[in-house]
Amino acid sequence: MLPLAGALLLLLLPPACLASNPRTVYSNHWAVRVPGGPEVAAELAAKYGYLNLGQIGNLENYYHFYHSKTVKRSTLSSRGTHSFLGMDPKVEWVQQQEVKKRVKRHARTDLNLMYFNDPIWSNMWYLHCTDKSSRCRSEMNVMAAWQRGYTGKNVVISILDDGVERNHPDLIQNYDPFASYDVNGEDQDPSPRYDANNENKHGTRCAGEVAAAANNSYCIVGIAYNARIGGIRMLDGDVTDLVEAKSLGIRPDYIDIYSASWGPDDDGKTVDGPGPLARKAFEDGIKKGRKGLGSIFVWASGNGGREGDYCSCDGYTNSIYTISISSTTENGYKPWYLEECSSTLATTYSSGAFYERKIVTTDLRQRCTDDHTGTSVSAPMVAGIIALALEANPLLNWRDVQHLLVKTSRSVHLRAPDWRTNGAGRKVSHLYGFGLVDAEGMVVEAKKWRTVPSQHVCVGASDRRPRFIRADQLIRTTTQTNACADSSGQYVAYLEHVVVRVSISHPRRGDLQIHLVSPSGTKSQLLARRTFDYSNEGFKNWEFMTVHCWGEKAEGEWMLEIHDIPSQLRNPETQGKLKEWTLILYGTSEHPYHPVTVQHSRSRMLDISTTDLEPSKAALFHSQLEFVEEEDEYSGPCHPECGNRGCDGPSEEQCLNCVHYSLGSVKTGRYYDVGSL
Repeated sequence: MLPLAGALLLLLLPPACLASNPRTVYSNHWAVRVPGGPEVAAELAAKYGYLNLGQIGNLENYYHFYHSKTVKRSTLSSRGTHSFLGMDPKVEWVQQQEVKKRVKRHARTDLNLMYFNDPIWSNMWYLHCTDKSSRCRSEMNVMAAWQRGYTGKNVVISILDDGVERNHPDLIQNYDPFASYDVNGEDQDPSPRYDANNENKHGTRCAGEVAAAANNSYCIVGIAYNARIGGIRMLDGDVTDLVEAKSLGIRPDYIDIYSASWGPDDDGKTVDGPGPLARKAFEDGIKKGRKGLGSIFVWASGNGGREGDYCSCDGYTNSIYTISISSTTENGYKPWYLEECSSTLATTYSSGAFYERKIVTTDLRQRCTDDHTGTSVSAPMVAGIIALALEANPLLNWRDVQHLLVKTSRSVHLRAPDWRTNGAGRKVSHLYGFGLVDAEGMVVEAKKWRTVPSQHVCVGASDRRPRFIRADQLIRTTTQTNACADSSGQYVAYLEHVVVRVSISHPRRGDLQIHLVSPSGTKSQLLARRTFDYSNEGFKNWEFMTVHCWGEKAEGEWMLEIHDIPSQLRNPETQGKLKEWTLILYGTSEHPYHPVTVQHSRSRMLDISTTDLEPSKAALFHSQLEFVEEEDEYSGPCHPECGNRGCDGPSEEQCLNCVHYSLGSVKTGRYYDVGSL
């Protein structure tokens, strides 16, 4: 029983403060799986009184049925005729579409300077600096990538949002109708719907960041100012699983990068993610998109910082298939809207406090703005930087891009109390992932990149023993794994993503904290307390993901920690229960990249003595050296550990070192050992 004071407090609370689950709203659209093909789907639609709107995006055998005589929005699911459709033997699966709440991730407000004639170029502080401050030495090196000749040419990006103003003077030059579609209106024109409040400005603002034309005497310069830019209008209407799946699968062999700055409500109490169709669209995208190289999905991490939200409760940013991007202020501080979580991969600049500068970009009604804010800013910035990397190397697959971000992003001046070096020697934070994105580092690495080994997926452990979660107590459960080193063929020696799938019952979900500790000792916070999450639904097969173990060895003992810190409005006698948890390891069976760099001079002659090696190893050494041209040499800042030795990139792993074999002298460019002696 609650103490009398606690009970009175509950009675006095307004209804909005008490636990109440939002009611499901059903639309008059259905997703139907019909293995028999388009003709059978058309026949079924006609038979049961539906309009067949065709295949859902790129999902084979999935069709979009519409029923005009059903209420557009209802809190009751439809029965009657609709039940007969589901019972038809030619139908494998049917789902009436639920309307989902999706919010645009704008923050709710309470070197030598290259010359461009675009009038607001001088205000793009996050791309260039002139005051030689420490911040200027910690920028994203976009101009350095441009100076190497990379501007996004032949790369196609599409903005999934509320529309893109295709006739905007700063977008029309790079606008691509083949990368565009209006899912809300079912036509080819993604132009936003205009209203008095300019509600649908979000997509146009994001598009300008990516690909606004350069030197056209208008507005700004996009990061990939020679890329092709499209828009997929899908947020200006009811958002359903079907709408999301269609949007994620528009022309996957044509569009290279999908940028999304939206997601479930950042209210600190929502746990939501992609439905079955959207999940399949993600999976199909990374397997089949870009002719098998994999579609690249870039996602804003979320703006629920003020509400105490945690982005691991967002199934889009928490997915291994998306690149989740965070924000920092111009001075390297945590923005007030920022959500933390272990799935964030990297960071760009964005808005901060009221006295700090925001982002300038294109705006609705052919205008410009200096008021773009939130993590919405950061996803398109990274989409533009990835476009530069794809121009440098069009053969990068979806995992290559994630590896490049991990390898080249830098902690620099970003202030966070939780910077830690993981077991693979990489600095990582729950606020900023692996740090500030480095465009020059990306293109230099991309140019000489070798595709990483194939992805292995190992279910490292599954524990179904129930455990009570008592108030004010920390429970720990450990599991030992050999990372599928047996006969499964999915051995994971080196980690990329780590997923923990949990089922927990609990009287107040927001009271829980969850951590995962790797065999190397890296501690990832999978969930923090969420003050406003008073749900008693717990978690049912929810997947938390961390990138903090990237590059570590997978074998050994893993520990899951759950701490229940009860709020004052809860009876501390009520207990939760960990029903089961599963550890899923993603990575490679061999090291994804282990170049051995040979110290070099500027000469072009090769003079390697292999007299100290046995003949077979000497031959192997020569066969496995690959020359990398001097023109690709990295010119940015080196890690302090490099001293005066020079480097191939900004991280500690890219310092130049002498090879540890008696090979005589090397008088040439740079060589990389692509095998092992």
